Amino acid sequence: MKKSLLILTGPTAAGKTALSLKLAKDLNGEIVSADSVQVYKYMDIGSAKIRPEEMEGVPHHLIDIIEPTEDFDVMKFSAFAKEAIADILGRGRLPILVGGTGFYIQAVLYDIAFTEESDDGTIRKQLEISYDNDGADALFSRLMDIDPASAAIIHKNNKKRLIRALEYYELTGEPISVHNERERSRKAAYDFLYYVLTDDRTLLYRRIDRRVDAMIAEGLVDEVAGLRERGVKKGMTAMQALGYKEIDAYLDGTITLEEAVYTIKRDTRHFAKRQLTWFKREKDVRMIDRREYTSDDKIARMIEEEARKRLL
Repeated sequence: MKKSLLILTGPTAAGKTALSLKLAKDLNGEIVSADSVQVYKYMDIGSAKIRPEEMEGVPHHLIDIIEPTEDFDVMKFSAFAKEAIADILGRGRLPILVGGTGFYIQAVLYDIAFTEESDDGTIRKQLEISYDNDGADALFSRLMDIDPASAAIIHKNNKKRLIRALEYYELTGEPISVHNERERSRKAAYDFLYYVLTDDRTLLYRRIDRRVDAMIAEGLVDEVAGLRERGVKKGMTAMQALGYKEIDAYLDGTITLEEAVYTIKRDTRHFAKRQLTWFKREKDVRMIDRREYTSDDKIARMIEEEARKRLL
């Protein structure tokens, strides 16, 4: 087995899970999740986490690995993912990186080295206070001024990434988008194939809306209530996840359930759009429009043929 990596990604609700299972079974593969929420225990419904009985015997890695009270970031993900990939390759199987968190995929694929800039945390604390006291709009406006490329892919309500982008600029005088572009020029650490699954936007948005309705019906409110009972608080990374922060606000009584559901659907659609923007900027990706294939089986056969030629 070469140092091979198959990547399957795309926006939320594009159909990655079912396709990844077929690929894993046909290519003697194991799945490494590239999802920033599925790493957390007890966060199943809102993350659309695959259930054990749905895995069809395919080993999955980086799911349910940390407590929701713990912080998790791209540096930790990269370390865990590279360890899992090395283990899979060492057993003669094909690692398949599957998920929608583009920055996580980039970090693993190009073996990006993360360094902490010299600072005592003062700038970050000041930005956090500003965000909490004055809201996201002022900080986001600042980001648009200094780094419009980052503003195009970071949602203003993504507190962690917004503050990180501003903090990086304050510490280095360089937009973080310039740093990321420089890292993107690095040589890949693996022999890889990188597929991005897409679909008609209207159909994709309908699936997103149906998925959110299903999450509510399956008990998302109770899931968030359970997290609160476990000590997961508003400022923690896990509770800032899309779908969770809105239900948390509902449980606080600041918005109605109807408002929470509307916001989750709207922001998930916006998130899907930003995901596509990210993936289209990546190098050596193959966009797969589901409208050009009559079935997922045909998509799988195409990927499998290329994988056998290039990776196995």
